[in-house]
Amino acid sequence: MTAAPAPTPSPDTDGPLAEQLLRLTRRVHRIQKRHLQQRCLGITPAQSRLLRTLAHYDSPPRMADLAERLEVVPRAVTTLVDGLETSGKVRRAPDPTNRRVIRIELTDDGQKTLRALRAARRSAAEEILAPLTDAQREVLGGLLDTLVDGVPSC
Repeated sequence: MTAAPAPTPSPDTDGPLAEQLLRLTRRVHRIQKRHLQQRCLGITPAQSRLLRTLAHYDSPPRMADLAERLEVVPRAVTTLVDGLETSGKVRRAPDPTNRRVIRIELTDDGQKTLRALRAARRSAAEEILAPLTDAQREVLGGLLDTLVDGVPSC
């Protein structure tokens, strides 16, 4: 009995596209980091992410809620909160209904930092998108929505 011929490998058509996405991701991170450093906010990208996440809650979350939303272990959130609390951007507050529960609140300085973060991210996005025309931006927006949602747009 003779073995069937091995299938010919198909060309890796998504390889170059995947590489472009990775290069773009690295470029976005570099530019955002530079814009953050220019504003002298004194926070890390991970702390920035935690502050942005805090802003999405209607009421102060528990550390466990933050860990779940950030998809990290609770210990990582503790370290981030420790640093942000030391710099006065967040505070730990007891839950009014359960003294054993600690909530994490943004301080006034944290709100101010969050506004600066948003401005830095907007200016970084403007820099990244500068080479695109309005029509290209619209197409890119639709493509990004599809990739983020995982559902083809109509």
